[in-house]
Amino acid sequence: MTQQTPAAPLRLGVNIDHVATVRNARGGTWPDPVRAARLAAEAGADGITAHLREDRRHITDRDIAALMEALSLPLNFEMAATEEMQAIALRHRPHAVCLVPERREERTTEGGLEVARDEARLAQFIAPLRDAGCRVSIFIGADPNQIDAAARIGAAVVELHTGAYCDLHAEGQFVARDAEFARLRDMAAHAHALGLEVHAGHGLSYDTVGPIAALPDVVELNIGHFLIGEAIFSGLAPAIAEMRRRMDAARAS
Repeated sequence: MTQQTPAAPLRLGVNIDHVATVRNARGGTWPDPVRAARLAAEAGADGITAHLREDRRHITDRDIAALMEALSLPLNFEMAATEEMQAIALRHRPHAVCLVPERREERTTEGGLEVARDEARLAQFIAPLRDAGCRVSIFIGADPNQIDAAARIGAAVVELHTGAYCDLHAEGQFVARDAEFARLRDMAAHAHALGLEVHAGHGLSYDTVGPIAALPDVVELNIGHFLIGEAIFSGLAPAIAEMRRRMDAARAS
């Protein structure tokens, strides 16, 4: 009987953007994203994600500086591919930089970054980040052309956008959901075969995390909005611990 190779351990990155969203609703300093990051670490998170948007609608420059000073966990700094954000990343030199598409009118990040039509610029853009020691990740759709382009420009990581899969599940469109899941599964394998580390995230909840966590080529999930929302009812640490439990159970199976 042929033995299967065990899947790599699965990491959990906790996105704390929406702690800052609540704080910014009234101004001031409460609730504090840094405190949330520390609680996440105690509850079993392997890293912290924070997205500094151009309009500063949640995370601010001060938050990034405070996180870099306070964190013992790696910081995954999400940002648009702009000169302003590149300069901020080079000043702080976080563990990882994740390039995402960004439009002012969107509520949240919609879709993956267009890499294939912007290869030359993005290759030049990420070169100094790589030289500074940042792991460069590209937030990307389950599209082989985009994954191939991410590999060509020298990214270390691709993060597959799971938003469509989660939305289809919530809408009860299970045939379409399963087709989207199959694309995610196949593109995770494709990216892994190219030597890219594979992450996944966007919209994941207790109901949708299991199948994604079970994908052997995915080594990290980044989850934020659901956990911050669930924390209203159960507390942040229990919400993260339950997500960690479900991820581990799916991985083990």
